[in-house]
Amino acid sequence: MIERRILKEVIIEQRDSIENAEKWVEREALESVSDYVSLPHIVVISGMRRVGKSTLLKQIIDKFYADKSFYFIDFEDERLVDFELNDSNNLKEVFIELYGKCDTFFFDEIQNVKNWERFVRRLFDLGSKIFLTGSNASLLEREISTKLTGRYLHVELLPFSFTEYLTMKGTELTNKWHIKTEKRAEINALFNKYLVEGGMPEFIKYEKPDILERLYKDVIFRDIVARYHIKNVKSLRELALYIFSNAGSLFTFSSLKRATNIGNINSVKEYLSYLEESFLIFVIKGYNYSLKNQNLNPKKVYVIDNGLRNSIGFSFSANRGQYFENLVFLELKRREEEIFYYKTGNEKEIDFYVRRKKGNTLLIQVSTSLQDKKVEKREISALIEGMKELKLKESTIITEDDEKNIDTDNGKIKVIPITKWLLN
Repeated sequence: MIERRILKEVIIEQRDSIENAEKWVEREALESVSDYVSLPHIVVISGMRRVGKSTLLKQIIDKFYADKSFYFIDFEDERLVDFELNDSNNLKEVFIELYGKCDTFFFDEIQNVKNWERFVRRLFDLGSKIFLTGSNASLLEREISTKLTGRYLHVELLPFSFTEYLTMKGTELTNKWHIKTEKRAEINALFNKYLVEGGMPEFIKYEKPDILERLYKDVIFRDIVARYHIKNVKSLRELALYIFSNAGSLFTFSSLKRATNIGNINSVKEYLSYLEESFLIFVIKGYNYSLKNQNLNPKKVYVIDNGLRNSIGFSFSANRGQYFENLVFLELKRREEEIFYYKTGNEKEIDFYVRRKKGNTLLIQVSTSLQDKKVEKREISALIEGMKELKLKESTIITEDDEKNIDTDNGKIKVIPITKWLLN
């Protein structure tokens, strides 16, 4: 049991910290949360550590609870490392003692508390409004699916979008910015920085490479090695390094085993799942009408942030196309699309098959440039085949500078610069 004195100390310090925290760029995810505030459901915000979940909680408090009562606690605090379910009653009593009766709770990094879902479920059943964050997808999903099914709404927070990045850099978007030479040049210059810097908030603000290097090590050692008691740390790090250097590539468990010299496929599967659960990587399947084939076919992997990838020591210039593709994937995920890759009957690969929230589907190719006619022909022919097979009338090629419409017998292919696509 944690002493009440310690609980009081932690709660008061954290309350003061969050109420006086500096203001950051308003996150786009705040709009999604806005729709959930008036609903009785638990709001679950997930994402990698240091991606801005606590800041989002602060923005929710400022916008919706500035003149209302609420309780807040961050379980990442080392003084709460031994917090257990038995401490939950004491916690609530201390909250009431300090701030009076209230039915709104903010729990930060809830996955650090064993059996947390029981306490949250009890509060929910008593009519409380609950916001919680977590940095482990598996722990959140497992507990939520067993104890909180149908009682929660989910927001996944990613690093800064390009729009948020521009705001952080103090750049305002004007109407028709893309047809104004000076503004377009300014946006393109910032995009080139964003492509390699990524969107981790603290790094964007302070621009110290150590921030990203430290973050990567924290995720590997604190969120994976320590949590899952990994003994073969070298193999885990080799797998992570291989994936970060091959973002956007196809893989099978066997190919990862061969590339990293990990002893067996089961270890590869376990390590891969740990990297996913910590939000370092994302795995997508190839679209197929057969769910069995989707599961059996090779998969593709992407990483959480280009800046994080770049900080680990890869040559950006040699991998610009991969950085482009990874950035497009993150934006599609940010827009909450359902994402696959697609292979035509003739084995031509299309980067993304997207099932959009509105119900329609879209094929997307990513290419830094179409100036090479062989590249243009390859990208277009794959999309033509894909549109024909999937009975689609439109598809997209995202490039660095090219912009045009290509009419084919199977439909229209829209070629759009990545900056315009990101800011649309």
